[in-house]
Amino acid sequence: MRRPPLVRLSLAAVAAAFALGPLALFAGAAGAAPGPFQTTRHNAGTPNSSQVTRNASGQIISYGNKWITYNAPSSALTQLGEALYMENCASCHGTKANGVPAAGTVGAYPNLVGLGPATIDFWVVSGRMPAADPTSVQAPRRQPRLTPTQAEAIAAWVNSLSPSYPYIPDPHLKRANVATGMALFALNCAACHTIEGDGDALAYSTFAPSLRNIPAYQVAEAIRTGPANMPRFTGNLSDQQVNDIVAYVTKYIQHPQNPGGFGLGQLGPVAEGFVALVIGVGLLALIAYWIGERA
Repeated sequence: MRRPPLVRLSLAAVAAAFALGPLALFAGAAGAAPGPFQTTRHNAGTPNSSQVTRNASGQIISYGNKWITYNAPSSALTQLGEALYMENCASCHGTKANGVPAAGTVGAYPNLVGLGPATIDFWVVSGRMPAADPTSVQAPRRQPRLTPTQAEAIAAWVNSLSPSYPYIPDPHLKRANVATGMALFALNCAACHTIEGDGDALAYSTFAPSLRNIPAYQVAEAIRTGPANMPRFTGNLSDQQVNDIVAYVTKYIQHPQNPGGFGLGQLGPVAEGFVALVIGVGLLALIAYWIGERA
């Protein structure tokens, strides 16, 4: 029996969808290749704002603007921080926090002095330090051994050795623009973390971690300090832009909304489009075939 032209056309569309689908996926993956990052290596978030708070001794305890406030770890925690550091960190980074080379390597346990409180706080409060395996290529995020207060205490003591910046950021997300944050994330972050923030493998057994279930201030810490292989975004992203990116990560990536229907596991536009094409064209082909048979 010769099929009607509509049926033949629908079946041809299905065949084309299956043939071109892998090519579309390949093109999408190729387009996600990392590009160059424009970064500077000076301290981020230095107190050049008029919103600077000092203590009685004239030391800066906070600074920032309407987008982000940077807070120094409490000096009252310094003594506790020294004890916690000696117990949890000194065996690798030295009693003066100036690093201890491992056998056969150079700078395996880096110098922590002068990195700023946000750097120390991020590594400890995210559970990456103290490291479960100091010899691993990259420390993964895991359940923290120390509490946020203990992490702040260690940051306070290390920073007391050579006060530096950035301090621990507090983003003001009510002022952020999520749409702008999405555009900035796509330009600066998606190449490694993927547009949905699920993370991806990188070279030499390293990886860009997932951005799920990360507090806003830790996202800002990562952007400003550049942990592991991540670039340090300092002079090339303003506090307003960082605030927008943090809002996109915490409000959309971590809590996605799908007003148009099923999210399909947030696979991304190429994969979601391919699924929609196959299912949509497939249903049309079945309907057309049914109509053709009845005709």
